[in-house]
Amino acid sequence: MSDSDGLRKDPVLGVEQQGDACVVKLGGELDLYNAQQVRHALTNACADSPARVVVDLSEVEFIDSTALGVLIESRSRLGNRGAFLLAAPGLETRRALEISGLDRHFTVHESVSEALLAKV
Repeated sequence: MSDSDGLRKDPVLGVEQQGDACVVKLGGELDLYNAQQVRHALTNACADSPARVVVDLSEVEFIDSTALGVLIESRSRLGNRGAFLLAAPGLETRRALEISGLDRHFTVHESVSEALLAKV
């Protein structure tokens, strides 16, 4: 099954520079089938060593362990791991972060604007 068959949405909804930050907006279901697309977008976001990378999770409906692993891997690409911020996770995504224990390893903000203003 390819992602172009219309059944699955592109997991990367947008990437934009906001000041010294790179904001990556993800959406839909993040899982084994599209983890490579998510990894590619986050690797590119970290490539220029921005002051911070904000991952907007507000449109994410589901995230599995593979996609959570991609977040960990991507964070390790930044010199300042504390500058890799998660923003606006919905209930299911927040639960996945809590169950996996990753909420203790990532800084999670209620909104993208909050993450952009946070001290890193």
